[in-house]
Amino acid sequence: MKAHLHLLLAAAIWALAGRVMAVDVPAEFSAANRLYAEGKFADAAEGYGKILQSGGVSPALYFNYGNAEFKSGNLGLAIAAYHQAAQLAPRDAEARANLEFARNQVQGPTCHESRWAGWLGMLTLNEWTVLAVVAFWLMFAAWTAVQLRPALKPALRGFTFGVVLVTLMSYACLGLNAASYFSRQMAIVITTDATARSGPFDEAQSAFTVHDGAELAVLDRRDDWLQVTDGSGRIGWLPTRQVDVLSGN
Repeated sequence: MKAHLHLLLAAAIWALAGRVMAVDVPAEFSAANRLYAEGKFADAAEGYGKILQSGGVSPALYFNYGNAEFKSGNLGLAIAAYHQAAQLAPRDAEARANLEFARNQVQGPTCHESRWAGWLGMLTLNEWTVLAVVAFWLMFAAWTAVQLRPALKPALRGFTFGVVLVTLMSYACLGLNAASYFSRQMAIVITTDATARSGPFDEAQSAFTVHDGAELAVLDRRDDWLQVTDGSGRIGWLPTRQVDVLSGN
């Protein structure tokens, strides 16, 4: 399995790089790719990270950054990057495969998305919006046709029922996806070990320990502390410096 991932990382980095090189990609991206190909994974990760910090965003950039961090032994940073790549390109099999492989390396309890959340995540928020708008206008067009030409009502009955159903379902999915994106946050541990405490301060009693790469649902925030749960029922507070916080995962 490790050999499979090694081949996937080595080959897919160039495949995904090709997807974005068709547009105006900064020279820093190509330089980071060369560092990765030379086996200088930490330097490559730093290069990709600088592009991200400057505002560069693409599935390939996050994917390559995740590969470099994984090869550098930074499991949490790699998982966070794969999450971002999968969110931007939800049907990219390589990004999801690497995300699942990295997840399997995490020690201890961790949160995973539900089946329905995974299904909703197969389309981006923008794609759900487009689908809902198209469905609405098809429904409106069918209703208008029936109003203008009542004789068409029998012929359009099945179509109208179907498009109304699709419209309702697409708007429901859009609402759920938007609610998840804007209200749900995931904290991914980016240190070797992190101690969750009973309160949002360093002197609070230790509640439990989580490890690099653990995905935790965010429940609350107070200043530089997050209240999190690991999915097994344990709740505690972690300083924000020990996690990478993502929205809509």
